[in-house]
Order: sequence, then C-alpha cells, then structure tokens
Amino acid sequence: MLGDYPIAGRRAAEIATSVERAVGHGELEPGQPLPPMRELAVHLGVNPNTVAAAYRTLRERGVIETAGRRGSRVRSKPATTAREYSRMDVPPGVRDVASGNPDTALLPSLAEAFAAAAERADREPVLYGEAAVDPDLSRHARRSLDADGVPDGPLAVTSGALDAIERVLAARLKVGDAVAVEDPGWGSVLDLVSALGLRPVPVGVDDDGPLPDDVERALRSGARALLVTARAQNPTGAAVGAARARALRRVLAAHQETLVIEDDHGHGIVDLPLHTLCGATRTWAFVRSTAKAYGPDLRLAVLSGDAETVDRVQGRIRLGPGWVSKVLQRAVVHLWQGGAVDPREVAGAYGRRRDALIAALAERGVSACGRSGMNVWVPVPDETAAVARLLHAGWAVSPGARYRLGAPPGIRITVSTLTEGDITVVADAVAMATGPAPARRYG
Repeated sequence: MLGDYPIAGRRAAEIATSVERAVGHGELEPGQPLPPMRELAVHLGVNPNTVAAAYRTLRERGVIETAGRRGSRVRSKPATTAREYSRMDVPPGVRDVASGNPDTALLPSLAEAFAAAAERADREPVLYGEAAVDPDLSRHARRSLDADGVPDGPLAVTSGALDAIERVLAARLKVGDAVAVEDPGWGSVLDLVSALGLRPVPVGVDDDGPLPDDVERALRSGARALLVTARAQNPTGAAVGAARARALRRVLAAHQETLVIEDDHGHGIVDLPLHTLCGATRTWAFVRSTAKAYGPDLRLAVLSGDAETVDRVQGRIRLGPGWVSKVLQRAVVHLWQGGAVDPREVAGAYGRRRDALIAALAERGVSACGRSGMNVWVPVPDETAAVARLLHAGWAVSPGARYRLGAPPGIRITVSTLTEGDITVVADAVAMATGPAPARRYG
C-alpha cells in the first residue's frame, strides 16, 4: 500500500518537501490519511525519528494534522493546496446550502461607490508616503466603534478579517504558543492557527458564545490568546450576550496578559447589540470586516486594538503591501454613508429564514441553533451519513468536521438562498437524514 503514496526522501526536509509537493499537486488530497510513521520509515529505509521530524515540520507549516492514535492526515484546507483541491464540488441539480455565501440580493450595488472613489483618485492621486488609513474611513469607523462600546485605540486597515487575525497572531505570538479557539468555530481560523505553528485549545460554545469554564481551563492550561466571534458565529450563529460578556470579563480579569482577538464579521447583517470583551485585558484586537454585508470580494477590515499591537501590525503592513487601496477604503466609506442596503433589512431577512428553518426542524424532532447571521448548525449522530443522505436528496450541506476539534458532530446549513417554500423541503430532508439530535451544547 505504501507504494501508492507519492512520498520520497532520505532526510526529514526531503520527506516534508515531497509530501508538501504532492499536496500542492493534488496527488495527496485534503483529508487523506498519511502512512504511520514507522511504516513509512521502513518503506523509505530511514530512522522513524526522521519521519517524525518531517511530520512535525508539516504540522508547523499547516499542511497536515495529527489526532493521536488516529494518525496523521492532510488538513481539510492545507496551507499549500490550491483552492480547487479543497473546494467542495456541488453536483448538477443539487442546491448549495454549504458555501456560507451571502444572499446576493441583499448586497448593495458597488458601481456608484467605486465610481465616486475612482473619480476622487483622479483628482487626488494617492502617492507613496501618505497615511495608510483614509481620514474619512478612520472617522466613520471610530464613530461606529465608539457607539458599540469598543475601547479607544489606533486603527489599521487590512485585507479582510482573516488577514487581520493572522497579522495580530503573528505580531504577538510565537511558534508553539497555545491559542484558545471556539469549538466548533470558523474552519479558516482553525487552519490558520495551525498553519502559523500555534497550538489550538478548544473552547466549547453555546448560543451565547464561549463557555466561561472552558475559557478558564484553557487560560489556566497556558493559552496565551483567546479568539472570540462577537456575533454571527460561524458555524453555530452564536452571539455573545450581556450576561455572558460579564462572565467572560470576570475570567479574563485574572489573566491580564491574555491577547483577546474579537471578530465582528457579522456587523451589518445582525440586529443584536455588541457586547465586547476588548479592554478586559492589556492586549486586545477588534476586527470589523465588510465581506458579509457588502460582498466577499470587498476585502477590507478595520482593526483596532491596544497601541502596541496595532503599531506592530501597521509596521509589518508597511514592509509588505504598504497599505490597503485608498480607492477601496473610500468606496467603503461611500457605502457607510448611505450607499448600502439597510442593515436592519438584511438582518431581518436572514433572521426570518433562520427562525423558520429552526422551527420547522423542531417540529420534526431535530434540534438546531442559529441565533444570528446566515447559518444554522444542526447536531447529528453521524456526520458523514447525514451529508451523504442530504446530497442524495438534492441538498449540499457543509460537514461539521471543517469546524470541529473535539466538539460533537454536526452539519452547517447556510440559509442565504432559501425561500419560504424551501424551508419545509429542507427540514424534511434533514429530518430524514439525521433523525432526532441531542441537546444544545455545541462544544
């Protein structure tokens, strides 16, 4: 069997490069198990410690993951894999409720915003050496953050939420550091943490966000950072409520050196108030992005935080891209000034779809959650079987394994494209595919 693996080399670096190349070329696919270290060592004629060193390098690069006795496998979204290898294919005739994309009918027209930004760029070309953050964007962003209770702090602009999170983690942590992450949580964050050579520590989630006892355990065990989704948590739809925020702040008060990173990608598509955790510790970062409200291709996020953290991020941006396009920044300002769809209308549309699906599932004995945002999380006894049965029934859902570390199985359903007539059809299909599911703790 080992002859089927395109793995070669005599030294650890050569073996790691061989695996990485095979993943990048699609010869080793996302999720594919790797041979046990001792068996591969015999096959290659090397010491098992050499293979162990190669696997360790691949883990640190975010290419593979190891789950104890279950062995090592290629990550679901390995850092070296082209997007086409990790994308979920939806067969013809099957409805896609897996993608996590917003409803395009709820996205604003971008033409006027970019035309206005481009016209200004013609009049006032942006040149090297100017401030990285447009003054109008800074003023509007600060006013919004102040209204939501986010502590005062300098601002930076990044190419989306994940770019901001990566830059903050790289600026503050070192390889091997532990990071408390939501479980289930955003799969891209889980992959990013591992790709940076950091160690994810799972924290359970319910409708109100991270569980305080789990956060306490993670921090006591040595986690140096905590990643929290403020609202529209992916995949569960959790939103941190007032009581939960107070409880988490009490935990964080005893861990003042913890880096708190708060992701508010749901801004503009939710109607629940923000209860921020930022400022509860000495180092913090708050990220507010535009992709969900204005479209995934609008790659912009505003980052605020303590002065040292933001300064480190800004300094690293200056050494690389320099700044995020001022045309893009000014287009976002135009949208903020009234060129966008009313956030209450967007939040209401997603809320009605979520609530209708959750209610329909409950009528069929299936527990589900989705307090905010555009996704519904359904705990299931057998994830693989549920995904396969739903695909056969004409619905492509997202398997929960993409979002879980130790949390029980589940599936994610994106409600963006669902019509009123779709709700009962989807609920029937889910009930047939899963049967009744256990109670509402998700991690």
